[in-house]
Amino acid sequence: MAVKTPVAWLQLVRHKVRSLVAVAGIAFIVILMFMQLGFQDALYSSATQVHRHLQGDLFLVSSQYKALTANQSFFRTRLYQTLGFNGVESVSHMYIGFAKFKNPVNGQKYSIYVIGFEPGKPVMNMPKIEENLERIKIPDVVLFDRNSRPEFGDIAQKFEKEKSDQVIEIFPFNSLAGYRVRVGGLFSLGSSFGVDGNLIVSDSTFLRIFSNSRSAEMIDIGAITLKRGINPQNVQRNLQASLPNDVLVFTRQEFIDFEKQYWSKRTPIGFILNLMLSMASVVGIVIVYQILYSNISNQLVAYATLKAIGYANNYLFNVVFQQAFILSILAYIPGFAISLGLYDFAMQVTKLPIMMSLHNGIIVLISTILMCMISGALAINQLRSTDPADIF
Repeated sequence: MAVKTPVAWLQLVRHKVRSLVAVAGIAFIVILMFMQLGFQDALYSSATQVHRHLQGDLFLVSSQYKALTANQSFFRTRLYQTLGFNGVESVSHMYIGFAKFKNPVNGQKYSIYVIGFEPGKPVMNMPKIEENLERIKIPDVVLFDRNSRPEFGDIAQKFEKEKSDQVIEIFPFNSLAGYRVRVGGLFSLGSSFGVDGNLIVSDSTFLRIFSNSRSAEMIDIGAITLKRGINPQNVQRNLQASLPNDVLVFTRQEFIDFEKQYWSKRTPIGFILNLMLSMASVVGIVIVYQILYSNISNQLVAYATLKAIGYANNYLFNVVFQQAFILSILAYIPGFAISLGLYDFAMQVTKLPIMMSLHNGIIVLISTILMCMISGALAINQLRSTDPADIF
């Protein structure tokens, strides 16, 4: 039994150059969508990477809390008050703040994120941090993020090569005098849209660096560890009902979602990424519409002939939709492959976690098919009104 070749495919291969141009145009839109989704995922992933590595069941922050990159401190007494509630086993606190890091090679100063906590009660559970907790117990010893942006110099490479502490200088933003510390270890966290690099220090070292601007009583995050088998939501409700309204109590997921919402709705970058993703889809529909409309115009005699010999409009519409589907698949494959390379390149340059995910792959595939089908639905209006008598 002979296999029939679809008319839609025959029309596409008849004009190879035009079809290749069409595939290239759609593939470009596929790449745009992949890059927008990649940067959007990197925005949320990088903004919440500290949250995901926090050790605890519930987290206490100021009621004025907006995002982790903004300083909103609250009294440490509030955290200690939670120890009086049923189900609470232990608490630990974290200080966070921005300082200026002096590049030891060129002397330029760049903003760096400083995270401080008590080494005996670590708030973060990253392996490289746990291995170096004894190091930061020593006064003025810090851990440097090996995934920080290159503006900070070759701190990580030099430390790994020489295996000895390096002296660096930190400048609080409200001080012209620098504070000298030693890099005693490395860890891997990475930059974000609001942070270019990270340092981890003990709480005592943090307070010495920010001696003119931070009181030991004012903390930024309180981590609450519950006893085994205790429901976090129940304890959360009790804390919210009993503590003064100058603090908020989050579960881990609520803490992460709150940060995502801030970057998505309260910052220009979140709005821009969402807008550009919508614009890419609209532009894609217009481009595919022009491609299909042009193809129908060039094949109008053939379509009119099919109508004249008895083929119904539905058959012709099916041919157009088949072309739209074939173009979407042919364009998706190179678009996906090129996007993989662009993801790797962008991740190396920006130090942001820009990675391909199955979720994004499926979303872009479905969006590409829908985009082409919508364009096909718009383009068939020309076929609907075609009269063979007018063509011949």
